[in-house]
Amino acid sequence: MKIKSFKPKMLIALALLLLPTLAAAQDGDLNGANTAWIMTSTALVLFMTLPGLSLFYAGLVRTKNALSVLMQCFAIAVVVSLLWLVVGYSIAFGPSESAYWGGLSKMFFNGVVVDSMTGDIPETVFSAFQMTFAIITPALVVGAFVERIKFSSMLLFSSLWTLVVYFPVANWVWGGGWLGQMGLIDFAGGTVVHVTAGVAALVTALVIGQREGFLSTPMMPHNLTMSFTGAAMLWVGWFGFNAGSALAADGTAGMALLATHMSAAAGALTWMLIEWIKHGKPSGLGAITGMVAGLATITPASGSVGPAGALLVGLSGGVICYFATNYLKQVIKIDDALDVFPVHGIGGMVGTFLAGILVSDQLGILSGNGYAEGMTMASQSMVQVTGIAAVAIYTAIVTFVLLKLVGVVTSGIRVTAEQEQVGLDITDHDETGYNM
Repeated sequence: MKIKSFKPKMLIALALLLLPTLAAAQDGDLNGANTAWIMTSTALVLFMTLPGLSLFYAGLVRTKNALSVLMQCFAIAVVVSLLWLVVGYSIAFGPSESAYWGGLSKMFFNGVVVDSMTGDIPETVFSAFQMTFAIITPALVVGAFVERIKFSSMLLFSSLWTLVVYFPVANWVWGGGWLGQMGLIDFAGGTVVHVTAGVAALVTALVIGQREGFLSTPMMPHNLTMSFTGAAMLWVGWFGFNAGSALAADGTAGMALLATHMSAAAGALTWMLIEWIKHGKPSGLGAITGMVAGLATITPASGSVGPAGALLVGLSGGVICYFATNYLKQVIKIDDALDVFPVHGIGGMVGTFLAGILVSDQLGILSGNGYAEGMTMASQSMVQVTGIAAVAIYTAIVTFVLLKLVGVVTSGIRVTAEQEQVGLDITDHDETGYNM
């Protein structure tokens, strides 16, 4: 067979194609693969909130409040994005020497330019990725106070809470702050996201009180098809949440992705089996709630454990979060409407604690990546407990103070009994989610 000659034009074209790659290799700073993956992860995490969490939550409330929940999640995304630009990124990841906040030197993204880098990815990409975590955390809290909070109160509270709870805690753990310096293992947000959101949800539910008719009037989800759709989006988007936290397209990201999937599956199956045994039938609502419990529980440990460890984490999350949910509602009668504290708060605590144990490389099939130099199971577990307790206590105190302050500013956090009866879609937005 005759081989065609290699024409000069073909050589020139090939050189032009390879030139950007060669330039990047010579530069040695920007890693194209890592950058592309974190940009994709940024989109996935935002996808978790809009539309994933929005649809998941909206389907779980009554018809008359569906639009209000969608609006709350959407508005939080808008406001927190702007807060992130003004001061959030600076507080969380600024270069301050303080162990408690990052300072204000990066306000309005000062110094974040086209060629500024975080590791081997552009700082613009890193900051956008971290912004999506700041967006979803206060949006999770929405599940605690749906169907009974003023829109103005919700917006003010969520803004202030993100400013004085989420941003500083993110610095403590990920921005070079005191918990990170202690060696806290929180790969993707067990404390930063789930403990803060869960504890805030619990405090909010206690302060704002039960919905009218709680435990005496049926309050069934109005559209589980919508919730299933949102839950599926959460499952997919969580790969960006956890695997993206490696900040690289590497083996750690791959393992985090695999661990995330296994824990979600284990959590869903565990919840279904418990319901099957206790009630004779597994529910769809239980399946998707168990999945979210598995995802929340593996979040802090996803960069530290293998697939078998993730299986154990997911099983633990499914069991513990199931009984915590029932205890909260049925025994002590706290109206955390969409189970934010028992699923995200308890799940984040369990996962953060287990990360300190399962990271050990001496557990056979359950072994993780191994302890940092100088750490043992006992010392690491103590660090994990310290991180959980500190974040939970700080969040609880500040959340309570903010709720009282917002109540004064907005003349009461809660809508009137008549407005609650009519539904927030009409009273807050003069619209309805359905034209029926």
